[in-house]
Amino acid sequence: MYALVDCNNFYASCERLFKPHLNGQPVVVLSNNDGCVIARSNEAKAVGIPMGAPAHKFKDLFKMHNVHVFSSNYELYGDISYRVMETLKNYSPELEIYSIDECFIKFNGFEEYFDLRTMGLEMCRVVRRNTGIPICIGFGETKALAKAANKIAKKYQDRTGGVHIIDSEEMRIKAIKWTKIEDVWGIGRQHAKRLKDLNIHNAYDFTQMHDAWVRKNMTVVGLRLKHDLMGISCIDFEEVKPKQNIACTRSFDKDYNDYLYLSERLAIFASNLGQKLRKQDSHCNTMTVYIESNPFKPDAEQYRGYITLKTEYPTNSTIEINRLVQRCLKTIYKKGIYYKRAGIIVSDITPADSFQIKLFGGENPKHIDLMKVVDKLNKKMGDKVKFGGEDLKKKWPMKQERLSQCYTTRFTQLLTINCE
Repeated sequence: MYALVDCNNFYASCERLFKPHLNGQPVVVLSNNDGCVIARSNEAKAVGIPMGAPAHKFKDLFKMHNVHVFSSNYELYGDISYRVMETLKNYSPELEIYSIDECFIKFNGFEEYFDLRTMGLEMCRVVRRNTGIPICIGFGETKALAKAANKIAKKYQDRTGGVHIIDSEEMRIKAIKWTKIEDVWGIGRQHAKRLKDLNIHNAYDFTQMHDAWVRKNMTVVGLRLKHDLMGISCIDFEEVKPKQNIACTRSFDKDYNDYLYLSERLAIFASNLGQKLRKQDSHCNTMTVYIESNPFKPDAEQYRGYITLKTEYPTNSTIEINRLVQRCLKTIYKKGIYYKRAGIIVSDITPADSFQIKLFGGENPKHIDLMKVVDKLNKKMGDKVKFGGEDLKKKWPMKQERLSQCYTTRFTQLLTINCE
């Protein structure tokens, strides 16, 4: 038996955690640079704020309904997520973190000795007591059914108490007939549209399709999903693997045509990527660099320049990555264009402890020790050591005008309680 544990309105719940007066009031959380809505409380949904709503277009609605708006505080959310997951680990040794607010838990054989509903309600109570975060739990014989059960638990919390179990064929059929095809875990927008055109409107309809058609049009991944919905477990826990592509991309606060500005921003991105590669003990062998104009200004000249190249040898050195990035920028930069966005993607990632050494040439061996010292100093002092391409006087913080405090990770921002 699998369980899918999902934190309710996670980002909004984290913001309410230290501001209990917000309970029952509409709360939204904005994306990087306070761009659009990425999380909503139930009250915010009720007043008509859609997911992805541009913040500047909904200012009047926010004001009309007294919506409390927050900038993304990923440091706080990440720490609260860790606390939730650590609490859940007490219930089973087999746990797969699926996202910052979701995890799958295996309860193989537990149903013979425990009442799963009682256990689920206890998990909800303990997580709420330990962290203050409300959760819902769905139990099913497969991961896909656990996901469907979780949707039911969340949709009908008054009746389910936040816990729903699919433990019989009758319950399975009822659940997948209730689940719309666009809400099925693993079926994206394009597949959902295509299936609707074929008169497939819910998960049950999907399970009635021929395996051959599903395999041909949705690959083996779609076929596994179909069988999972039929109660045949085909999607097991995934092995944690190092990332195979790492990207650092940003939109600028305004349009720029200054080459030096782009060069400096890409140098910062290169430093960020080098640090991430070293953190997972990996090298990159390929990188893509791109710069693009503002697509929302159709009257301006549009341009998107990008280039992909193979590195001369596997590397995670910030110095080497930035050298190649600057070479790419010289190739793709076009004068007279105002640029709004730039980015770097490193790929073809391999382990740092096993690679072919070149007989002639190769990476400077001094870089290895140098990068270790730089990472150690930056971890201890907070990114104080920078490289030559980065402007030491400039900082590029995200626009976070409504940022809450990092109550659980910084001593300087601990919650203050006044007692009289």
